[in-house]
Amino acid sequence: MDDQQFRQRSETSIGELKKALYTAEESADFEVEEQHGVLNLVFDDPPAKFVITPNAPVRQIWISALSTSFKLGWSDATGDFVLEKTGETLKPLVARLANQQLGEEAVKL
Repeated sequence: MDDQQFRQRSETSIGELKKALYTAEESADFEVEEQHGVLNLVFDDPPAKFVITPNAPVRQIWISALSTSFKLGWSDATGDFVLEKTGETLKPLVARLANQQLGEEAVKL
């Protein structure tokens, strides 16, 4: 995958995630913020901030959440960015992490 393909795929994936999170934030206790292509989820109780960002040099989407870094690479098989360790794609992974932070199954993406 070249730089342009990565940029298109990451923008599409993060854009779809952002739309789903805006819908989810109506019923869950977090806020979605976007700054310069970086997506943030801000939680009040307990306080936390998740950062979701494309990392072009390594062609991955990185998520910083729950004191851990999650690095998702593109999978042609799924047509999505995937966390190799668990096989989770972007939206299900973010939903799981958000629910872990909230302590309830409030986020479904």
